[in-house]
Amino acid sequence: MTASATARVALVLVSHSDQLARGAVELAAQMAPNVLLVPAGGDGTCGLGTSFEQVERALDLATAEGRSAVVLTDLGSAVLTTESVLDLADPELAARVRLADAPFVEGAVAAAVTAHGGADLDAVLAAAEHAGSTFAPTGDPGTPAAAVPSGEPAEGEAVVALRNPLGLHARPAAVLARMVAGFDAAVTVDGVNAASVLELMKLGAAGGQSLTVRSTGPEGRAALDAVVAAIEGGFGEV
Repeated sequence: MTASATARVALVLVSHSDQLARGAVELAAQMAPNVLLVPAGGDGTCGLGTSFEQVERALDLATAEGRSAVVLTDLGSAVLTTESVLDLADPELAARVRLADAPFVEGAVAAAVTAHGGADLDAVLAAAEHAGSTFAPTGDPGTPAAAVPSGEPAEGEAVVALRNPLGLHARPAAVLARMVAGFDAAVTVDGVNAASVLELMKLGAAGGQSLTVRSTGPEGRAALDAVVAAIEGGFGEV
C-alpha cells in the first residue's frame, strides 16, 4: 500500500497471488506516488486464491475519506469475489466503486497515472480499460486515435530530441502523461496521445531520437512548452 495519497480515486488490485498484487502496486506507485494503491492478494492463508475478507478490507480502505475506487483483477474468480463483496457492501460505498475489465498490470499503471493527474472515477476506469487496446496491432479497430484530431489546426508544434540515454522508458513516460493531464489541452507525441503512459511507452523512442510534439486546446501552448522543456531537460537523467 502506498504511504500517502492525495488523488480522489484509489485503486484496489485483487490477485490470486499476494506477491503479484504487491508487485503491481509497487510498479504503479513508482509512476503515480499520489495515488492510494491497495493490494488484496492471496487467500489469507499464504496460499493462492482470493479472500472475501481481504477484498472487503481493501475496499473499505480505498474508499475512506470520500475517495472513489477502481478495482482491477487478475483472473475470473477474483472478479466473482469482488462482485460478491460489492453485492453485500453498503450502497453508498458500492456506488463509488467500479470493477474494470482491463489487463491487470497495464491497466493498473494506466489507471494510476490518470488518477494521479486528478481525473474522476469514470476517467480512471476508462484509462484502465483502454489499456487493453493500447498494444493492439496497427490498424486494429481498437487502436486509439491521436489526441489531436486529424485536420484540426494545432496551437503549436515542435520537434525535440530525447537527451536521456534510456529514451522514453516508463518513468519519463509517466512524467509526461501526468504533466499533460494537468492542462486543458490535447497533446500528441509522434502521433500518440501524450496523456497515455502506455501509448508513450509503445513508441519505443530511444535516446537521441527526435520527437514531434503537437498540441491544441485552450492551454495548448502552455502544454507544448512544458512537454518540450521536460524532454529537453532529459527528465533529470542527464
